[in-house]
Amino acid sequence: MPKYTTLPTHFATFEQGYPALCLKLDYTFNDTNLLKRALTHRSYDPKMSYERLEFLGDALLGAVIAEALFDRFPRHDEGKLTRMRATLVRQETLVQIAQKLELSSHLILGVGERKGGGRHRASILADAVEAILAAVYLDSGDIERVKGLVKCWYKTLIAEVGEEKVLKDAKSRLQEWLQGNKLSLPTYTLMDTIGNAPNQTFIVKCSVAMTGCTPITETGESRRIAEQKCAERMINQLNRLKNA
Repeated sequence: MPKYTTLPTHFATFEQGYPALCLKLDYTFNDTNLLKRALTHRSYDPKMSYERLEFLGDALLGAVIAEALFDRFPRHDEGKLTRMRATLVRQETLVQIAQKLELSSHLILGVGERKGGGRHRASILADAVEAILAAVYLDSGDIERVKGLVKCWYKTLIAEVGEEKVLKDAKSRLQEWLQGNKLSLPTYTLMDTIGNAPNQTFIVKCSVAMTGCTPITETGESRRIAEQKCAERMINQLNRLKNA
């Protein structure tokens, strides 16, 4: 990785976090500026933001997911495959991937966007995931690299969408999990609202009455999104507790 002399705060953070992010991606960039751009929001630099990369990444993701579903489910018709693809490329699913990669800590944002909760804004996280795919494609010149990355990220999700598990939203799945285990329904509490409309960030806490289960707190650009993120993490926690 090239050395820098004088770096703005955000780029120093990028340089420090670069090795960890590459490890999570299982890919080392020849041109680190591509990854830097994939993480840069227009609030920091409109001319060097991830928006063009996101455009390309969106197309790449759709094509790779379509091929994976086509191969995996030979008996499904076009309508079913289309619905499955829509589920897998929707914002909520991309946010799950961004959270696993811990992208929020790597985003390069302007001061206003940072203060407004941009690091946890679903639209930004989802766009960054797609931009990273484009960055890997342009850096490697190899579509197989992109396919490998997508298949790694989506391995479990593709299996689940085939069983129609992720066609339901996280709150619905959490409710069914609790009812199936004869537990009380979860409670969602709005802890705080940061900023002014339309650029608000909502902080929500989800609690479940189960021994050993700790409350989950998440943020989102709407209360619904924050609740869905809480529910997704709560399901993961409950499954770990049950299997422990």
